[in-house]
Amino acid sequence: MKRYFKKVSRPEETSSSTKNNVDSESSKKDELEAILDNLPSDPARRKRILDYDPNIRDQVRRRYLLKGPCQPRNHEFPQTLLSGTKRRFVPSWFDEHLEWLEYSIENDAVFCLCCYLFKPHHGDQGGGDKFTCKGFSNWKNKKGLQDHVGGLGSVHNQALLNCQALMNQKQHLESVISRQLESSKHNYYTLLNASIDCVRFLLRQGLAFRGHDESEFSNNRGNFLELLEFLAEHNDSVKAVSFENAPRNLQLTSPVIQKDIINAAAVETLNAIMFDMGDAPFSILVDEARDHSVKEQMAVVLRYVDNKGQVIERFVGIQHVKSTDARSLKLAIDELFSRNGLSISNLRGQGYDGASNMQVTRVVNIVGASCKRRDLLREQQQNEVMEALHNDELLSGRGLNQETTVKRPGDTRWGSHYGTLLSIISMFSSTIKVIEMIIEDGTYPDQRGEGNLLLAQMQSFDFIFCLFLMRQVLGVTNDLSQALQKNDQDIVNAMDLVKACKQQLQTMREDECEWDNFLDKVYSFCGKHGIRIPNMDDVFVAQGKSQRRAEKITNLHHYRVEVFYTVIDRQLSDLNDRFNEVNSELLVCVASLSPDNLFYAFDKQKLLRLAKFYPRDFSERDVLSLEDKLDIYLNEMRSNSEFSQLKGIGSLAKKLVETRKHKTHASVYKLLTLALVLPVATASVERVFSAMNIVKNPLRNRMGDQWMNDSLLVYIEKDIFNSIGNDAIMQRFQNMRTRRGQLPSRS
Repeated sequence: MKRYFKKVSRPEETSSSTKNNVDSESSKKDELEAILDNLPSDPARRKRILDYDPNIRDQVRRRYLLKGPCQPRNHEFPQTLLSGTKRRFVPSWFDEHLEWLEYSIENDAVFCLCCYLFKPHHGDQGGGDKFTCKGFSNWKNKKGLQDHVGGLGSVHNQALLNCQALMNQKQHLESVISRQLESSKHNYYTLLNASIDCVRFLLRQGLAFRGHDESEFSNNRGNFLELLEFLAEHNDSVKAVSFENAPRNLQLTSPVIQKDIINAAAVETLNAIMFDMGDAPFSILVDEARDHSVKEQMAVVLRYVDNKGQVIERFVGIQHVKSTDARSLKLAIDELFSRNGLSISNLRGQGYDGASNMQVTRVVNIVGASCKRRDLLREQQQNEVMEALHNDELLSGRGLNQETTVKRPGDTRWGSHYGTLLSIISMFSSTIKVIEMIIEDGTYPDQRGEGNLLLAQMQSFDFIFCLFLMRQVLGVTNDLSQALQKNDQDIVNAMDLVKACKQQLQTMREDECEWDNFLDKVYSFCGKHGIRIPNMDDVFVAQGKSQRRAEKITNLHHYRVEVFYTVIDRQLSDLNDRFNEVNSELLVCVASLSPDNLFYAFDKQKLLRLAKFYPRDFSERDVLSLEDKLDIYLNEMRSNSEFSQLKGIGSLAKKLVETRKHKTHASVYKLLTLALVLPVATASVERVFSAMNIVKNPLRNRMGDQWMNDSLLVYIEKDIFNSIGNDAIMQRFQNMRTRRGQLPSRS
């Protein structure tokens, strides 16, 4: 019977099948995007083009052609012994075969991009598999490259023509079938330009694109569609080509289109950064943090000196790493270098932040857990201020005694913890009263129990002692922390601040008056708030520990030696570890470049020693030449009034470029740039994570890694992004894949 009668499917089966097909299509698109985003750059790491699914081969080929041949021009090519002579690859060969020649760092061999993408199986023609799988490394036989190219109808030239045809959309079958009128091209241009404007606005503000319900009758279709609709309502030319006035298959509003535009904008921004950096030496600043989806993300910032002598720090990417060990981070950095065409030979410094963040105190969490508790705290603080003003304990005036609350420490700012300590001290009595109210009015036993425990801890001498100690220690390092967060901070100024912090901490530890003054502050605070002060000559009793085997020590010994000295020693040890004796010689040499007080710190021998720290930049011959040039440089700088008021090596570099003296004293300027690119702090990377929490917030925690990277790049580097025109983004967008719409021809 089944041969003669067709089975009728049920409605629920039909709807279920349709839903499965939609999910399958979405899954296939995600898989394709993942494949295209992770194509290896090194030719030796690629799999054969025939191993890809036939349906996606053209898209893989197009992506490789957009990226261009892998040509690491600044790589130090190793030498190989061939017939008794050491030979290596010559970078100038790239210029002779710009369109197809590739070099594999992993195999030390060259490949042909065109033949890899389109070469048919014709035996040994075009070099066989030598230029596609094995690699050509016979450096003494340069003619082998020309032999591979062959004559007009060679396999290589046929592959090259296929590459050009693939990138020329006018020859595509889809474009030929759907050839449009010139007016349609202008309509497409207008709509795409409007979509890019909307994307540009949302990216600059770090806003979400999608909406929960994007249907036609929804009250809120998401930021992108709502913004495009707003633009259409206020611009007749956009309204004429968008939404219902646009072809149903060419409305440029789908999530895929949005992601493509974002990626095009990010790639153009990154290319502009790389162009600005050029072949200048640079350092990398690396840090890792978890995003809202609990993924470990590694952010990378490049520090370099631009052609104006200005120190620049640019964010170049964030990458998900499964592990934060050294090997995983190195592989991620290597991939980033390969993808962006960066050379390890230009790397002059590395900065990593290995410090973990402080735990947020329970005081802030409990007192500021709800709006009601914060209002209680403000009310109590207001009553305290009014009473103090009535008793003439506070001064009144404009800007004084403003409404405040307990400051919550930030996730990426050490200086915010200092502010938290100050707010707790200034609002201590108000905080105590709020906790007492929580205990009295608590609904659950857990709330009352936690409140009682916290109240007992806060009203103890131990808490007050540690509170004032951490306030004083962080107060010493707060200026250093704030200064290191400046993008233009140089290593000389940083070392002066570190030295001052060390001296102040050492004075706190050794000066008897410092201890007495500190203890007086603690005693005064405890007396004001009714907190019991222990007798310093009594035996110290540690709570929760057995007293039988405990060493008999006095309270004075415990608080001064085991707490006060220990905290200061740990802070000094941390500063000494980060700025140890191994680096001191380099830093002292860098200080000799300072122009302060008419180059008072200038030391010829130290500058020569500094040059020897960089053998790649200064050969022995260059060092000898530098020795003769330094005296001339010093005499000219001291006799020129334009250099008499300079402060810091950063201002010296900019002034040299402004007066074009950087070409006259090229060797000294090179030393300056090498000193300026030394990483001082990772504050720029910390700002990346602050931006990450804005772009990938709890409501957008399912954002993909590539989308987050692209959004972060343009959000952080707004000044570069703003300098890129819509036409450049359009062209990049068009070349990413075959589009139904075509842009009008350029006049």
